[in-house]
Amino acid sequence: MLWSDPENEPPDELRDMQEMLRRLGLVLALAMVLGMIVIGLR
Repeated sequence: MLWSDPENEPPDELRDMQEMLRRLGLVLALAMVLGMIVIGLR
């Protein structure tokens, strides 16, 4: 009964936010690595 209630399901907005945060985290990690390589080469 409780599992079928829409209140228990995570909203689409929350899922989109989590995906955006994951992508931002990956981009930031890649930017950090590239920055470290550039600083190392200089």
